[in-house]
Amino acid sequence: MPLMTTPTSPSGLPSTPGDEGQGAVVVERQDQKTKPPRLYRVVMLNDDFTPMEFVVIVLQEFFHRDLETATQIMLQIHNEGRGVCGVYTKDVAATKVELVLAAARRAGHPLQCILETA
Repeated sequence: MPLMTTPTSPSGLPSTPGDEGQGAVVVERQDQKTKPPRLYRVVMLNDDFTPMEFVVIVLQEFFHRDLETATQIMLQIHNEGRGVCGVYTKDVAATKVELVLAAARRAGHPLQCILETA
Protein backbone atom coordinates (compact mmCIF):
# COMPACT_ATOMS: atom_id res chain seq x y z
CA MET A 1 0.00 0.00 0.00
CA PRO A 2 1.61 3.37 -1.04
CA LEU A 3 2.29 6.02 1.59
CA MET A 4 0.00 9.05 1.17
CA THR A 5 1.37 12.52 1.92
CA THR A 6 -0.46 15.79 2.18
CA PRO A 7 0.92 18.45 -0.18
CA THR A 8 2.25 21.51 1.58
CA SER A 9 2.50 25.14 0.58
CA PRO A 10 5.83 27.04 0.60
CA SER A 11 4.97 28.28 4.10
CA GLY A 12 4.95 24.67 5.32
CA LEU A 13 1.19 24.62 5.96
CA PRO A 14 -0.93 21.91 4.34
CA SER A 15 -2.42 23.13 1.07
CA THR A 16 -5.76 22.15 -0.31
CA PRO A 17 -6.72 21.69 -3.96
CA GLY A 18 -7.78 25.00 -5.48
CA ASP A 19 -5.74 26.95 -2.87
CA GLU A 20 -3.26 28.15 -5.51
CA GLY A 21 -1.20 30.42 -3.28
CA GLN A 22 -4.07 31.93 -1.34
CA GLY A 23 -2.79 32.94 2.10
CA ALA A 24 0.89 32.65 1.04
CA VAL A 25 3.24 35.05 2.77
CA VAL A 26 5.88 36.96 0.81
CA VAL A 27 8.79 38.34 2.77
CA GLU A 28 10.80 41.18 1.28
CA ARG A 29 14.54 40.89 1.48
CA GLN A 30 16.07 43.63 3.59
CA ASP A 31 19.70 44.56 3.25
CA GLN A 32 21.55 44.05 6.48
CA LYS A 33 23.82 46.87 7.44
CA THR A 34 26.71 45.86 9.62
CA LYS A 35 28.70 48.34 11.59
CA PRO A 36 32.47 48.22 11.59
CA PRO A 37 33.91 46.92 14.87
CA ARG A 38 34.63 49.46 17.58
CA LEU A 39 38.26 50.43 17.90
CA TYR A 40 40.30 50.71 21.09
CA ARG A 41 43.51 52.56 21.90
CA VAL A 42 46.33 50.80 23.69
CA VAL A 43 47.86 53.40 26.01
CA MET A 44 51.05 53.12 28.05
CA LEU A 45 51.33 55.12 31.25
CA ASN A 46 54.46 56.76 32.59
CA ASP A 47 56.14 55.64 35.78
CA ASP A 48 59.42 56.63 37.41
CA PHE A 49 60.96 53.16 37.42
CA THR A 50 60.63 51.48 34.00
CA PRO A 51 63.70 52.21 31.85
CA MET A 52 63.09 54.14 28.65
CA GLU A 53 65.01 51.51 26.69
CA PHE A 54 62.58 48.82 27.87
CA VAL A 55 59.59 50.87 26.68
CA VAL A 56 61.21 51.31 23.26
CA ILE A 57 61.85 47.56 23.03
CA VAL A 58 58.24 46.78 23.97
CA LEU A 59 56.96 49.22 21.34
CA GLN A 60 59.15 47.60 18.71
CA GLU A 61 58.34 44.02 19.68
CA PHE A 62 54.60 44.14 20.35
CA PHE A 63 53.51 47.11 18.24
CA HIS A 64 55.96 46.68 15.33
CA ARG A 65 57.26 50.24 15.52
CA ASP A 66 60.58 51.26 14.01
CA LEU A 67 63.23 52.67 16.33
CA GLU A 68 62.44 56.31 15.54
CA THR A 69 58.67 55.97 16.02
CA ALA A 70 59.12 53.88 19.18
CA THR A 71 61.45 56.54 20.59
CA GLN A 72 58.93 59.31 19.80
CA ILE A 73 56.11 57.39 21.52
CA MET A 74 58.36 56.66 24.52
CA LEU A 75 59.19 60.39 24.83
CA GLN A 76 55.50 61.24 24.65
CA ILE A 77 54.83 58.75 27.46
CA HIS A 78 57.69 60.25 29.48
CA ASN A 79 56.78 63.91 28.91
CA GLU A 80 52.97 63.76 28.87
CA GLY A 81 52.42 60.85 31.22
CA ARG A 82 50.80 58.64 28.59
CA GLY A 83 51.16 57.66 24.96
CA VAL A 84 49.08 55.80 22.39
CA CYS A 85 50.85 52.70 21.15
CA GLY A 86 48.22 51.73 18.58
CA VAL A 87 44.53 51.45 17.74
CA TYR A 88 43.00 48.00 17.27
CA THR A 89 39.80 46.00 17.54
CA LYS A 90 38.90 45.00 21.10
CA ASP A 91 40.34 41.47 21.05
CA VAL A 92 43.62 42.52 19.47
CA ALA A 93 44.00 45.51 21.81
CA ALA A 94 43.27 43.42 24.91
CA THR A 95 45.83 40.83 23.81
CA LYS A 96 48.48 43.49 23.29
CA VAL A 97 47.79 44.96 26.75
CA GLU A 98 48.22 41.51 28.32
CA LEU A 99 51.44 40.87 26.38
CA VAL A 100 52.93 44.19 27.50
CA LEU A 101 51.95 43.67 31.14
CA ALA A 102 53.35 40.12 31.14
CA ALA A 103 56.65 41.27 29.62
CA ALA A 104 56.93 44.10 32.15
CA ARG A 105 56.29 41.74 35.07
CA ARG A 106 58.85 39.22 33.77
CA ALA A 107 61.41 42.02 33.58
CA GLY A 108 60.44 43.30 37.03
CA HIS A 109 59.10 46.66 35.84
CA PRO A 110 55.87 48.33 37.02
CA LEU A 111 54.94 49.48 33.49
CA GLN A 112 51.18 50.02 33.07
CA CYS A 113 49.29 49.60 29.83
CA ILE A 114 45.55 50.21 29.48
CA LEU A 115 42.75 50.00 26.93
CA GLU A 116 40.53 52.98 25.97
CA THR A 117 37.73 53.34 23.44
CA ALA A 118 38.92 55.23 20.38
